Amino acid sequence: MRSWQERVTHTLLFETGGLIMVTPLASWLTGHGMGEIGVLALGLATAAMLWNLVWNRVFDIWVPTRQRSLGQRAAQAGGFELGLLIMTLPVVAWWLSIGLVEAFWLDFGFMVFFLIYAMIFNTLFDYIMRQRLARGKNG
Repeated sequence: MRSWQERVTHTLLFETGGLIMVTPLASWLTGHGMGEIGVLALGLATAAMLWNLVWNRVFDIWVPTRQRSLGQRAAQAGGFELGLLIMTLPVVAWWLSIGLVEAFWLDFGFMVFFLIYAMIFNTLFDYIMRQRLARGKNG
């Protein structure tokens, strides 16, 4: 299991890297300014971190095991993303002065981006941490 320091490091690196990549991309795709998209992305990242704490605690109560099946993992990830989408959709529409359908597609794009980014980031992060741990045991 990860230490508190490792969890904080993981979260900060993940969110910072995601914001650095998604802000210019979303600005370019939508035609909205970097500042406007940057503030929105920061707000969405903050909402995602808070929702992550709540959702995963609730899910741990519903499925109280660390040995979860692929279906349970999919339900956990899907529930997180759906809840986040429902919470942030009106904010995205309001902040960018766009309709709910446009906001849905933008929010959906953020979701797809972060799902792919999370898979890549977490794989690399875990690999690096395993390497550090192995060096610590051997040296």
